[in-house]
Amino acid sequence: MTEVHTHDHNHDHDHHHTDHSHSHDDGLINLIGAALHLPGFSHDHSHTRLAGDSAIHDNDIGIRTIWLALLALGLTTVIQVVIYVASGSVALLADTIHILGDALNSIPLLVAFYLSRRAANRRYTYGYGRAEDVAGILIVISIAFSAAFILIEAVQKLINPQPLDNLGWVAAAALIGFIGNELVAVMQIRVGKQIGSDAMVADGQHARVDGLTSLAVLIGVFGAWVGLPILDPIIGIVIGIAIVGITWNAIKSVWFRLMDAVDPRLVQAAEDTIREHPEVKDISRLQLRWVGHRLYGEIAIIMAEDVSFHDVTDFQKHLHHHFEHVLPNLGDITIQISPAQEKQF
Repeated sequence: MTEVHTHDHNHDHDHHHTDHSHSHDDGLINLIGAALHLPGFSHDHSHTRLAGDSAIHDNDIGIRTIWLALLALGLTTVIQVVIYVASGSVALLADTIHILGDALNSIPLLVAFYLSRRAANRRYTYGYGRAEDVAGILIVISIAFSAAFILIEAVQKLINPQPLDNLGWVAAAALIGFIGNELVAVMQIRVGKQIGSDAMVADGQHARVDGLTSLAVLIGVFGAWVGLPILDPIIGIVIGIAIVGITWNAIKSVWFRLMDAVDPRLVQAAEDTIREHPEVKDISRLQLRWVGHRLYGEIAIIMAEDVSFHDVTDFQKHLHHHFEHVLPNLGDITIQISPAQEKQF
């Protein structure tokens, strides 16, 4: 029986196969992302980066993205405060406080990414990557709260319509809120998919929820302007229902990570890669799991009886090279190889 333990350090062929769908337009969001060298926005597939450790690279990208999200939401909040001071609208003040509170929701995720930098120890033998999943729970709760909030507000406005004042100022603030949140949503969802962080994707979905909320306000302003104030609560209910769907998808993603679930297509891809080799007789165990945004695996393979130790070593290196191409964000993988006669035990 031969057991080989491989790590993700010094990968010369570090290719990520998650969401390599790059947008090739020259939109503002894409230009900003490319200028900041964020994955998903740049056409550089990281083949020339100096850091060999992709885990550290992805973690740094995650931290940079969250700080940029906080900066964007903070700037959005400041602009809305200026508009509130100019207009004196209480509704704008409430929306501004809401956006500021949502910006602070990214802090648990930022803490999680900083924690994941810490080395594994005798208590946390897998490191601190799971902190991302804890942050994901908090983010999902926040999304659910936003969905409930907008539905309750919409129903109340439907029952007791409230006139909108300072329509121009409210429209300006709503438009700014939508643009700021959508910028954060696109950035976090793209980067989250690229580095394998479902918690960051959930945070991006939360930003999108807030953008939809601002969009509902903008449509409400239009309704009041054309003499259809009932349009505001109706659109609010529709968007609230859409947010419930976003909440459900976020819940499923975080639940899968907490339960060590992976996309079955990853398991199939690993199996297909192994079975391409005729010397493999059987796969007795194949387990994959996410720890934070890194994929870990344990594989037990039954090989032909006449395979030598040297052949096993070469086979392991060859197999790991292929895994780097078919398994995204590969962290640590253990490959246990046994000769065919040991299968009965």
